[in-house]
Amino acid sequence: MSFAKPTSLGIIACPGGEVIAEEIVAHLKTIYQRHFNKKVRFISKLYGMSQEETFRALNKADDLLSHRVSEIGSSDSYRRPSFKIPCRFTLFANGEIKTDIEQSIRGMDIFIVQDVANEQPVLLGDERKTLSVNDHLLNLFTAVDSVTQAGARQVTLVLPTYPYGRQHKRNSREGLAASMLGRMYENMGVSRIITLDIHSREIVHCFTSLSLENLHASYQILRTVLTFQDLVNEDVVVVCPDTGAIARNKFIASSLKKPLALLYKERDYSHASKSALDTNITRARLLGDVKGKTVLMADDMLGTGGTILNAMRIIREMGAKKIICAVSLPFFSGDAVEHFETAYQEGLFDYVVGTNAVYLPRKILEKPWYKSANVSNLFARAISRVHHNRSISPLLDNSRMIQNMLAKQSRIITPSLFPEED
Repeated sequence: MSFAKPTSLGIIACPGGEVIAEEIVAHLKTIYQRHFNKKVRFISKLYGMSQEETFRALNKADDLLSHRVSEIGSSDSYRRPSFKIPCRFTLFANGEIKTDIEQSIRGMDIFIVQDVANEQPVLLGDERKTLSVNDHLLNLFTAVDSVTQAGARQVTLVLPTYPYGRQHKRNSREGLAASMLGRMYENMGVSRIITLDIHSREIVHCFTSLSLENLHASYQILRTVLTFQDLVNEDVVVVCPDTGAIARNKFIASSLKKPLALLYKERDYSHASKSALDTNITRARLLGDVKGKTVLMADDMLGTGGTILNAMRIIREMGAKKIICAVSLPFFSGDAVEHFETAYQEGLFDYVVGTNAVYLPRKILEKPWYKSANVSNLFARAISRVHHNRSISPLLDNSRMIQNMLAKQSRIITPSLFPEED
């Protein structure tokens, strides 16, 4: 298996995951071309060859090992793989979905990308349809079945948003849909799932043979925040919006070397929360000080936004100078965008930073209060490492990268020590 020029790595994009799949493929092409060029420079120096001679030698070696007998390509330049496998998804009149793979994938390592949270119209056959989470799941299931039937060597699901991730614990007579879906993937032959900031780590323990790689977006989010906010020299405090986000905010506070505060909210559970504006919070207490400071809050997901909006209002009333909210999965469910727009006009917060793990329409991306952090490269690097049986630990523990980034911000280290990619 050539590390610089993989021929057995394929990306399949389900209709909901087309946008992020295209970005992942673009990053994969850059990663492998960079590795190939690095290899050329090393070998040419080691053996005293020109880079043109080295290009030809490496291409010849690949061609001798390849099964291809025609249409090989240029001998003195890098041949960039396409990676993406052409597929056709069809939606029949009765609601059934079919996946057709339009080229041979026998023996290949296939990564299926699907964004189950995509609420924008997607192309199915010759028409565009708005699909629900369950529709996206059926697309995913038919794609997995088609891939296994076509003889793929290994199937990995790339799910930026893990579906039904909030149904991970049972309080009464309710199901555990998060683990149920995992068992379904296993039974279909899926060997691995790559996802982002899963809602509960307990889900990892629901599988027997399937491996789940839970990536974290803290580095990408903080890098985006640094484009408009100095987190090193200004008076910043990290605030947990609720007790469920303590671990995440503690990690950010320790990485930034900033104080950590906790917003504790007392709730009246005889009253059920119906929306972001109608909550059951009766009183809130802040363990910490935010007066005159820049507040950074982090959470794994933003649904209707009720928890975060109420936290912003309380913290602003306590004298916070600036409020920045960071979320890995910005769903903006229901009327959340309108509620955040109103809150922004009232001066309750300054910015919301989310990732492109969830596809958002332009009307949200163009809001003056919203900033998008790109995690496509993170998924591309994880795919490359999994394909070549390399450890992904450097991607799971990004505290060193955050420290180097902050050091660069403070001009303590040189830019050459600032790692962004594999």
